[in-house]
Amino acid sequence: MSEYRQVYPFTALVGQDQMRLALELNAVNPAIGGVLIRGEKGTAKSTAVRALARLLPQLEVVRGCHYACDPNSLHLCQDCQARISGGESPLPSETRRMRVVELPINASEDRVVGSIDLEAAIKSGERRFEPGVLAEANRQILYVDEVNLLDDHIVDVLLDAAAMGVNVVEREGISVWHPARFILVGTMNPEEGDLRPQLLDRFGLCVDVRGISDVAERVEIVLRREQFESDPEAFSDTFSEQEDEERDRIQRAIGNLDRVEVARPVLEAIARLAIALEVDGHRADLVARKAAQALSALEGRTHAGVAEVAAVAPMVMAHRIRSQPGQRLHDVSEVARRILGES
Repeated sequence: MSEYRQVYPFTALVGQDQMRLALELNAVNPAIGGVLIRGEKGTAKSTAVRALARLLPQLEVVRGCHYACDPNSLHLCQDCQARISGGESPLPSETRRMRVVELPINASEDRVVGSIDLEAAIKSGERRFEPGVLAEANRQILYVDEVNLLDDHIVDVLLDAAAMGVNVVEREGISVWHPARFILVGTMNPEEGDLRPQLLDRFGLCVDVRGISDVAERVEIVLRREQFESDPEAFSDTFSEQEDEERDRIQRAIGNLDRVEVARPVLEAIARLAIALEVDGHRADLVARKAAQALSALEGRTHAGVAEVAAVAPMVMAHRIRSQPGQRLHDVSEVARRILGES
């Protein structure tokens, strides 16, 4: 049985609509900045992340490239640029399925960003670079389970790379860089500690998941899981049509994203909402625009309106609200209805 068939289908997940939507929005537009999924154990967080990879389009990559560079892109790594300079043009290519790259919880900084062989550089002048997790994750999904238990410095490095789309490693005056564009997904159980607000804010979206309280849905979860464990291939076949439809929907959205317009009145509505919620800085405005645009693309629309803004507002704004001890937190959905209803 193929490894592909052993992954639980995304469309077979029961409930958790916000989590699934947040993942799909990042798949359509990784510039949203990733998603943090907070919730108790056993709420399908990791299952959903791994299932998402099955729905994403195959990648055309440069054959032999450590970083899976896109041969049709101008954003190539130093190695691919050197190959072109050496007369290897066009670069040979192949297709690969997108995958989930997991970051170990005990990973060191060198394991994450990569390491430079200083001894080789000093002795022979050669710049030897051992790629790390960020190199492996380029154009993939980078999944960080229990992200709240990582060292803050490592989280900073991940978020910097996600924001800039490039990883720069500097040691003793020697500098190496490579593309690092990935869909960042972090999961955590708040009972085991939270992220610092400065780090929390840098995740584009944040969703909170809880166990489902509907009896029928809980029973359906058990039945589906037992069917999958009994015969993963037959279970996957049952959902193959839904998976194909969702895959096509995401593919179309990716292709149409740049054609979705976000008019100035919609941006003004986003600004009013951010002001009313007292969010810090302007990142929320930027992410809300990107998320609303991605949602419109998913739904096959050519314009993003206040309805899309209202749909994404909780996952964009809730984790960015400024709060003081004893202060009652805003109900984002309630404020969004009031503010956006006036737009």
